[in-house]
Amino acid sequence: MANIAVLGAQWGDEGKGKIVDLYSERSDYIVRYQGGNNAGHTLVVDGNKTVLHLIPSGVLHEGKTCVIASGVVLDPEVLMEEVNELVARGLLSEKRKTKILISERAQVIMPYHKLLDRLREGLGGKAKIGTTVRGIGPCYEDKVARRGILVCDLLDPILLREKLELALKEKNVVLRELYGEKVQNIEELHHWALKMGEKLKPMMCDTRVLIQEALSLGKSILFEGAQGTLLDVEHGTYPYVTSSNTITGGIFTGCGVGPKSLEHIIGISKAYTTRVGTGPFPTELNNDLGEEIRKKGAEFGATTGRPRRCGWLDLVTLRYAVEVNGLTALALMKADVLSELNEVKVCVAYEVDGKRIEHLPSQIRVYEKVKPIYETFKGWPELPQRAQGLSDLPKTFAAYVEYLERQLKIPVVTVSLGPGREETLTRLIY
Repeated sequence: MANIAVLGAQWGDEGKGKIVDLYSERSDYIVRYQGGNNAGHTLVVDGNKTVLHLIPSGVLHEGKTCVIASGVVLDPEVLMEEVNELVARGLLSEKRKTKILISERAQVIMPYHKLLDRLREGLGGKAKIGTTVRGIGPCYEDKVARRGILVCDLLDPILLREKLELALKEKNVVLRELYGEKVQNIEELHHWALKMGEKLKPMMCDTRVLIQEALSLGKSILFEGAQGTLLDVEHGTYPYVTSSNTITGGIFTGCGVGPKSLEHIIGISKAYTTRVGTGPFPTELNNDLGEEIRKKGAEFGATTGRPRRCGWLDLVTLRYAVEVNGLTALALMKADVLSELNEVKVCVAYEVDGKRIEHLPSQIRVYEKVKPIYETFKGWPELPQRAQGLSDLPKTFAAYVEYLERQLKIPVVTVSLGPGREETLTRLIY
């Protein structure tokens, strides 16, 4: 199989886990390249649901090497919880020959990162971004400020203490003076971090070298993204974004590989749009239909359980995702959720101050006031759980898919017909 990337083309929660699971069967390595446990991939196999936050979705297949690269921020406790659960369920064992490896250079989410995240969100108002309060943002801040703690630092007691002393000089002042909180105890943190280091040690390696060796041996690699294009810290709807590069470019910085390592880039989109947290959402349905889509699509966060905001498909944002990621194909998810509606709408452009625009505004205040311009399509009846091609599906739905292909100028290679692994129409697999 070719080396491919699977990433979100919307605001996250698009159903990437199912597509990663599909392609993992044909891949040797599955690599997570950014984000942290603020992401959740839900997989349904033989009626059993598995939710993963850090470990790549390929872990459900035997004989795979699952890699957490250096672009990820790692919560050691969450990782060990996932590992222990997979072991208890028999999904991670010597017999299955599946490996989990983590980068020595990945950043560690410390307890004070999670505390600061929670305190900031608690301020409310304009300061509230709608984060998962998992410490992701504060950890990336320390990374960029060159005071972060690497996974490999957890094995060096002296260096670890020096780094903690430097971090707490600032963190404790902020906690005490700004938030009126109890300061962090360096002895407790040092002990906790060393204990985590011992648990993680068997999984640590230089993942950049590992991936380069795999490339040189002609192994097939699947790069798995978290969140979605519009949450990219550089190219998303800033400031309502995550703290990492969710787009294709994040693969190269997060893994230490070059552009030639990728052959196909698959964007994942629902047949409608959802968003979690605050921020503009032009096609949002604040009505009974939006609530109906939420309930039928089980639109509640895999990580936090928060209800997702629901709205019509937005082609302005999807075209943007095609451009900034260089998408070569699209996987369309949850098409079954829109079944039995009389009509389905698609946003094709925006109107702002009486003018039609077909691009994503950079200014957030402009984006907040855009009005969607819609095209309306006939709805489709209930979709079958299995299909061999578009001809097996209702004509109105096939027309919807073909319209998207014309507009986006890339093929729709996969259509999800339901939550199960088997409920998938695969038109083309690389």
